[in-house]
Amino acid sequence: MKETIFTGSGVAIVTPMREDRSIDYEELGRLIDFQLDNGTDALIICGTTGESSTMTDEEHVECIAYAVKRVAGRVPVIAGAGSNDTAYAIWVSKEAEAAGADALLQVTPYYNKATQKGLVAHFTAIADATTLPIILYNVPSRTGVNIKPETYLELSRHPRIVAAKEASGDLSAAARTARLCGDALTLYSGNDDQVLPILSLGGKGVISVLANVAPRETHEMVAAYLAGETAKATALQLKYIPLIEALFSEVNPIPVKEALNLMGFHCGPCRLPLTPMEEKNREKLAAALKDAGLLG
Repeated sequence: MKETIFTGSGVAIVTPMREDRSIDYEELGRLIDFQLDNGTDALIICGTTGESSTMTDEEHVECIAYAVKRVAGRVPVIAGAGSNDTAYAIWVSKEAEAAGADALLQVTPYYNKATQKGLVAHFTAIADATTLPIILYNVPSRTGVNIKPETYLELSRHPRIVAAKEASGDLSAAARTARLCGDALTLYSGNDDQVLPILSLGGKGVISVLANVAPRETHEMVAAYLAGETAKATALQLKYIPLIEALFSEVNPIPVKEALNLMGFHCGPCRLPLTPMEEKNREKLAAALKDAGLLG
């Protein structure tokens, strides 16, 4: 049986920026402390929510190193290190390992895409080039590529490919993956509205956008389910559905950065091509935050 990287709620943390779109490391530290003070079980840095696609190489590595130093071993730090260029993904993965990351998040290749055979070759090459455990990230709505259950099975045979962030939304496929892979592949929900369904299939937690604004509640949702308190977990999942919908009313991370700004953090704007939130959606987001008890 492979070692589990984390159990519970892992936050896909935003990258706060100043008005000139430079990274605000002081505010990033504040966000990290907020997460750890409120029970978050793992920190995912430089993922989609962290706007890694618009970071320079230097920024990407510096963000990972900063997170590792700030977390100081309190929870695992999982570094987004994926690319549609296998050689580049290997480079980022080695840099993340050198910076002290505990694990890697590897998204499926986007734009140029890949066959299922290509996915096996891509992820295997990355896993062979590092000693860190790897979480595969399946998000076909963004990449145009879907990892099939049988491909998960083949990849799970690699000793360093240990988990999957499953964000396809296809629970039937997730169930088949769970049956095929068993303990060889830990499943995490990649969709905040499907945390409990994935846990019911044997999943160990969530890699969450919601946790940026509700870290304690997201942690408690998973903890309650795993402790057998299914009614409490279900109530939390259902309570936050309206907020989850508001957080995805525009392209992530536009709404979640705006939500944090409304809550008093200074996360600033997103980098282009992401633009400020539409006012009508901002009003709905503010209302959802208030209804959830997260905004006065």
